[in-house]
Formats: sequence, C-alpha cells, structure tokens
Amino acid sequence: MRAFFDIDTQMDFVFPAGALYGKGGELVIPKVAALNRYAAAHEIPLISSICNHPEDAREFSDWAPHCVKGTFGQRKPAETLVDPGRQIFIEKNALDLFSNPSVPALLDSLRIDECLVYGVYLEFCVKCAVMGLLKSGRRVSLVTDATAHIDEAAGARAMEDFLKAGGATVSAHQILS
Repeated sequence: MRAFFDIDTQMDFVFPAGALYGKGGELVIPKVAALNRYAAAHEIPLISSICNHPEDAREFSDWAPHCVKGTFGQRKPAETLVDPGRQIFIEKNALDLFSNPSVPALLDSLRIDECLVYGVYLEFCVKCAVMGLLKSGRRVSLVTDATAHIDEAAGARAMEDFLKAGGATVSAHQILS
C-alpha cells in the first residue's frame, strides 16, 4: 500500500518567526497542503511527523529550542491538517522518524510498501525519514517540489545519498494530476 509522509512541517521550521526557520520553508506549504488533501480524499494513509520536545530536550545542546510541546511553534500550519482520523501523527524527540519505536509496527500494520515523502528539511529530518524507509525495504520517492532545504550544498548531498541508496524523485504535479 502507498502512504504519504509529511515530515516536520511545523511553525518553528516553516514560518519566518519560527525558532529554526529555514529561508523559503513556507514556500512548500501550499504543495504540502495539496498533497495532504489528496491523500485524505483518496484514502491514502497520511503520516505526519511532529517534533515534540520537552523544555529540556537533549537536542537543544545542538539546536536552539524549538517545537516545544504545547507551544505555537510546535503546531502544524492549519492548511496542512486534514479531517480528524485521516492523518496519523508521529511524535518524535529526535531528528529521525524512526526514533519513535512505534513507527515500524505502524508501517507493517498498514502494509506500507510505497512511500511518498515531503516536508522540511531535506538535509536533516527528511533525510532521516527517507533513508530509514529505504532501509526498511520500502520503495521511497521524494516529492522534490514539496521539500525544502536550509543549505543548498547540504541538500544536494542529501539528495545524492538518497538516490545512491535506491530512492526516486517525483513532483507534486505528477502525483496530483
């Protein structure tokens, strides 16, 4: 079964006032929203990862505090949300989607074998997600025009690593048309 993965599109990352905003992050929101709505309308599992940190998260020794549980910055933009019950939220307290131990069992229970991944940021959480999904034996496509990077060179290296590992690319237009 095919699933869509919306990785970390949260206020602290995608809006200029966010704690770890990456320039241009807000530009992916319309395509993320369209992909999420498409998944919901076509009864395709939609898995949305959410950084959900306590105030004293270990990660804050490397990064500015961000996506602290219950804060505005931890929320997803309203347009990326779909009807209740049509979006599965995976909370994590690290870069990697698979740091949440329930992820493998969820993917297996839904019989996910094809993954369409998008969100922020390519060289960090998105890379962890796509590489983890590939390592789990699934087919993985990165939706390039619904994914942002902070550093162009680091984003290019992440893309190169992903493609070398067997990943593929697709555009939102190809999916939505």
